[in-house]
Amino acid sequence: MAWDFSTEPEFQEKLDWVKEFCEEKVEPLDHIFPHAVRVPDPAVKAYVRELQQEVKDQGLWAIFLDPELGGPGYGQLKLGLLNEVIGRYPGAPQMFGAAAPDTGNMEMLAAYGTEEQKERWLKPLLNQDIFSAYSMTEPQGGSDPSLFKTTAVQYGDEWVINGEKWFTSAGRVADILFVMCTNGMFIVPRDTPGVEIMPEPRNHNHIIYRDVRVPLDHLLGPPNGAKVLAQRRLGGGRIHHAMRTVAQCNLAFDMMCERALSRESHGKIISDHQMVQEKIAESYAAIKMLRLFVLETAWKIDNTSTQDARTEIAAVKFTMAKVLREVSFNALHILGSLGTTDLTPIQAMYATAPTMGIADGVDEVHIATVARRVLRDYRPHEGNFPTEFLPYKREEARKKMQPVLDARPELAAAAEAYQKYLQRRR
Repeated sequence: MAWDFSTEPEFQEKLDWVKEFCEEKVEPLDHIFPHAVRVPDPAVKAYVRELQQEVKDQGLWAIFLDPELGGPGYGQLKLGLLNEVIGRYPGAPQMFGAAAPDTGNMEMLAAYGTEEQKERWLKPLLNQDIFSAYSMTEPQGGSDPSLFKTTAVQYGDEWVINGEKWFTSAGRVADILFVMCTNGMFIVPRDTPGVEIMPEPRNHNHIIYRDVRVPLDHLLGPPNGAKVLAQRRLGGGRIHHAMRTVAQCNLAFDMMCERALSRESHGKIISDHQMVQEKIAESYAAIKMLRLFVLETAWKIDNTSTQDARTEIAAVKFTMAKVLREVSFNALHILGSLGTTDLTPIQAMYATAPTMGIADGVDEVHIATVARRVLRDYRPHEGNFPTEFLPYKREEARKKMQPVLDARPELAAAAEAYQKYLQRRR
């Protein structure tokens, strides 16, 4: 019977190396040079390249890509375990060549790009010589492609793109934009005339495309294939986000427990107060359940496909936001006033939780998706009462047991005596 929660010793060694590498080198760099990967200073860039070479020497670069796409091919389960480690440190995904939004964009390029497109854009993205952004959602349509209005029209040897995109994360600092149009996915250099980035929001950009002209070979994948590419991009990405969310929850939990053992209130250590204990116990259980759910989903993807695991992926997506919200809220309260400041990661973590419930599709959409897909496996019961209606179950049981009772009179007598006993009790 194949039922195992252990990790192979060889891969555990990799995880141990990643943990030590992040603690000893990535985390210190985060505090000295936030966003070090994008810092233009040659000295910083050279040091970043040294660290990234260590990652490459371990065979852990671009860990999200399958072998046929140029990656190590660990699969979603091992990838989830890796993300559980690197998700604790803001700068770690970039150090492993596995930071969103580039990861999903590179996956689309690797899977659907022509050889020329891969040479022009995929290799520089993998080397972090350039960076990208994903321009999908729209002000009026949100993340529902059926409501999108951004179009690309062919004129001669060019596509002309017109439309408006909302919440293009890191669009302002991207070199290329992956623009989802009603009739395809297009790669647009950010400095193309007609690409207008609005002043606000600063980090998740509002972009207007006015007569943006790109060559015909900037179409990625087949015409009208944007939805297929988007699903390829988002399916695995949600699992990556989920395990990094587990990492953040573990960080909040560690801070919560440490603080609970360090402060006094009303004459005793606050960990002795039952309400504090309740928050710790509930947070512990929620994190454990989320982790196992995410890893099971990753395992299913590895053994079937992203398509076959759609229900689980959608359920993981809205569950991770809920758990992050609850655990970070509990941690914030146990830290007290300190938790409301920007002197620990807790405040930012709690502020991120609502965004997690919106990014990659709002939770309400995923909740409805899960419900619809789950209900496909059920049928309405006949008559007025459900199949578990006890009088029905007893009648059916009697029919199944009758041959046995007929063959064994002593068992039939015992059954009759027991029924009389039950009637007397009523």
